[in-house]
Amino acid sequence: MTSLPGSGGAPRRRLVALAGFMGSGKTTIGSLLARQLGWRFADLDTLIERAAGHAITEIFERHGEAAFREVEREQLLAALGRAAEFAQPTVLALGGGTIAQTGNLELLRAAGAAVVWLDCPLERLIARCALVTTRPLFRDEASFRALYEQRLPYYQQADYRVEAVGNPRAVVERILALEIFAADRSKDTLK
Repeated sequence: MTSLPGSGGAPRRRLVALAGFMGSGKTTIGSLLARQLGWRFADLDTLIERAAGHAITEIFERHGEAAFREVEREQLLAALGRAAEFAQPTVLALGGGTIAQTGNLELLRAAGAAVVWLDCPLERLIARCALVTTRPLFRDEASFRALYEQRLPYYQQADYRVEAVGNPRAVVERILALEIFAADRSKDTLK
């Protein structure tokens, strides 16, 4: 477990947001990463479901994507606010379309989040999502590919890109090797 003390002995506020297309492993990787760091983990989809009192597929079916995106933005703001208010180092797993929505990437950057894109080959994403029935935007392979292509430019705006293939623990190690954790690694070696 990595200790992340701040300057002067006070803990620093840290926020890592995992972005990526559906099936890229944001929840799995985020949970493992938070556990490895000893940080709090928050999953935006879970927060949305709690706030709405319905599963995401139900929100889409009953109220449509626009209503979902409204709740998503509210919960993103709430998650960022909690991380700041309680100064809790946090790993936040975003929804697949979160950073593709107007203003959300700017909110993350304003909150000081390091946005990490979990990049996974499209064919692997299709294989991971094809049999899952809880993904409201996976209707068929053609629309899946089109949505991926539509969102790709937004993912490419992330601060960091990490290949999200192989064992989830290996993906976590790739994230921990990023420069955002370099200062903390050097402090650990000084102890």
